[in-house]
Amino acid sequence: MATMSLPLAAEEFLVWLEVERGRSRNTLSAYRRDLSGYVAWLADQQLSPEAVTPTGIAAFIGSRTATGAAPATVARCGAAVRQFHRFLAAEGHRVDDPASLLDKPRVPQGIPKPLTEDEISRLLASTGGPGPSDLRDRAIVELLYATGMRVSELCGLSLGDLDLEEQLVRVLGKGSKERIVPFGRPAARAVADWLDESGRGKFVPKQWARRHDAEAIFLGVRGRRLSRQNVWNLLHERAESCGLASVMSPHVLRHSCATHLLDHGADLRIVQELLGHASISTTQVYTKVSQERLWDAYRSAHPRAVR
Repeated sequence: MATMSLPLAAEEFLVWLEVERGRSRNTLSAYRRDLSGYVAWLADQQLSPEAVTPTGIAAFIGSRTATGAAPATVARCGAAVRQFHRFLAAEGHRVDDPASLLDKPRVPQGIPKPLTEDEISRLLASTGGPGPSDLRDRAIVELLYATGMRVSELCGLSLGDLDLEEQLVRVLGKGSKERIVPFGRPAARAVADWLDESGRGKFVPKQWARRHDAEAIFLGVRGRRLSRQNVWNLLHERAESCGLASVMSPHVLRHSCATHLLDHGADLRIVQELLGHASISTTQVYTKVSQERLWDAYRSAHPRAVR
């Protein structure tokens, strides 16, 4: 979908989301893309946010579905448009809120596909080399799997967020919500090895380009803080090297952490706290995964499981 510069009211809305609602940088970027597409579509229809009707908004959301956008993407786009029009009405840019008359689309709830414990071992084995990149990548896989943190949260980690002695890490999640997450000895060893002179020390530049980089736990070969794309590229390369590329996807280690915790008897509320879910319903999707794995094991092992 085409993008265009946003009108002043839309820019004010994004500032309000950041300052008043504490929305994350990722959410703001997604909303900016959605609103750019919305404004461009309105311009093609010779409409404006101040004049569009409920029918027009419904037509725009329908156009997103028609282009093949995923249901979750369409739902997020609709949420951005609804909140934008609510803001316009509240700020007096128009007297009504046409989006309030629209039904919220239902998003089919997909079941996360975690790696098995054997697949986690294979992925870790792919990072077994002695080089600094191997040490870094092993620490990344161990820490993502141990804590269930999001890739964006891992990239935001600074040295002061880590307590190796107590095996705790401070994570800044969505909406700038902070949580403290424990991790086990394998992750602690892997991170300690990476932070040694033979690991992270090899990537420290003679002069830091940014203070933000100097504080980062995870660096690239040029001494820059790793981005989300950097992490997913290296994870995909590791997965490809051990035959797991087809099952590697965003959040797969997060899904695996949550599922394996529940498989081994962890309380759902504890998993919610560890993952930083605002709602328990988000965490409950992992119980479906555990139940499916239980049934798969039962059907494959019990002689009278299949009639």
